[in-house]
Amino acid sequence: MANRTDPTARSIHGTNPQNLIEKIVRLKIYAMPYWKEKCFGLNAETLVDKAMELDHVGGTYGGNQKATNFLCLILKMLQIQPEKEIVVEFIKNDDYKYVRVLGAFYLRLVGSPLDVYQYLEPLYNDYRKVRERKLDGTFKLSHVDEIVDEMLTKDFMLDIALPRIPARWTLETADRLEPRMSALEGDFDEELEEDEEMQAKAQAAALELEMA
Repeated sequence: MANRTDPTARSIHGTNPQNLIEKIVRLKIYAMPYWKEKCFGLNAETLVDKAMELDHVGGTYGGNQKATNFLCLILKMLQIQPEKEIVVEFIKNDDYKYVRVLGAFYLRLVGSPLDVYQYLEPLYNDYRKVRERKLDGTFKLSHVDEIVDEMLTKDFMLDIALPRIPARWTLETADRLEPRMSALEGDFDEELEEDEEMQAKAQAAALELEMA
């Protein structure tokens, strides 16, 4: 049936994947025309086409708490449980920012703490603008890196209670995660290497002149 989890899907965090979204929110999603008309029959391959059509992120909105298309697709992903490789491709998608955010949010719900940090933290370097629908139905301007930061630091987002993950330093202390290097640190290291290389060349040139 359209509202049932794929029978081959594995339990996530010890429960049916759909249960990661509270029942009252799930019922809101089931009632949406978008869910009934656009999400019926979607599989891991065809879902990406719908994801490419997204133009904002959000949970529920308005007086009747309607579910956004984004939230509908998250529930569909929980239903069909796409392979990790497909989710990673969503996250690595540079062309469609909402596909990237969709994949990131899904992984935040179902992924291990290591996967969450390893695949989401690189998105801190994505500063593209995104539209986010607020509870009152209006839109606000946000950015991919801000959305990702909420995923990694908040307990509740888009009307969904996020599974708890250990603090980053806990995983670093246990040698399960390498310290995170920001893009600025990487640029600084490259500049430092270039300066050292230029100094070495200058010293070598000066030495040749002395020996000439």
